[in-house]
Amino acid sequence: MSDLVITQKNKAIFEIILNRPEKRNAINLALYEALGVAVNEAARTEGIRVVLVRGEGQAFSSGIDLGAFLEFAQKYGPGWQQRVRSITHDFQDVLTRLERLEVPTIALIHGYCLGLALEIALACDIRIAAEGTMMGLLETRLGLIPDVGGTTRLTRLVGPARAKELIFTGRQIDATMAAAWGIVNYVVAGDELQGKADALAAEIQLAAPLAVGMAKRIVDGLADIDRGLMIEGWAQSQLFASEDFQEAVEALMMKRDPQFKGN
Repeated sequence: MSDLVITQKNKAIFEIILNRPEKRNAINLALYEALGVAVNEAARTEGIRVVLVRGEGQAFSSGIDLGAFLEFAQKYGPGWQQRVRSITHDFQDVLTRLERLEVPTIALIHGYCLGLALEIALACDIRIAAEGTMMGLLETRLGLIPDVGGTTRLTRLVGPARAKELIFTGRQIDATMAAAWGIVNYVVAGDELQGKADALAAEIQLAAPLAVGMAKRIVDGLADIDRGLMIEGWAQSQLFASEDFQEAVEALMMKRDPQFKGN
């Protein structure tokens, strides 16, 4: 496995660790592919009761590495913008597999958890955040939408009104507000993050594993996630072809504010 994502098993706990700390765990294609491999490994590992997902260094993850857009042409060919729906499906598949692991998953969030990183956290069952952590879905400021389950899963979690506000504005919120909105379960001091996750994992292990797994399936089955992901993929394929997206990319490269025209 790539050293961009590390896995380790400690008794009944399986850890998935984003390991690009020099880039605040910004997600390029190699890291995301390694995350998919790690999720598959967790699914095959016997005897685990809980999966923890965390990041090394100063942040859980600052989100997608903008250089990943340049990598799309290398992986999917020069006409990749005409195949955005299949690219979105590939990205969604990783987090769908994470969400559908038989065992509970806990995201340990600190520093920054933005864009695609927050979508990873939303695919977990429980989120614990360190004080001061900044979170947000910034995609609309790039002329896009959160298309890797972010729109669908955030709405399921906090309801339409709050999901709309966070997505429409592309705003960043801190851990305290995220807890008030129901995005995270707990906010703790940074040095207590691992301990809180371990304590919660230990409490989960007091329950019968078959019952926990069945309860997870029932709760997740109450929302039509598959339909939401399909709509996300369709919408994003339209937005990648928009002038606003091209303007956002140019503005980022030139370090200026974008001038969106709604085209």
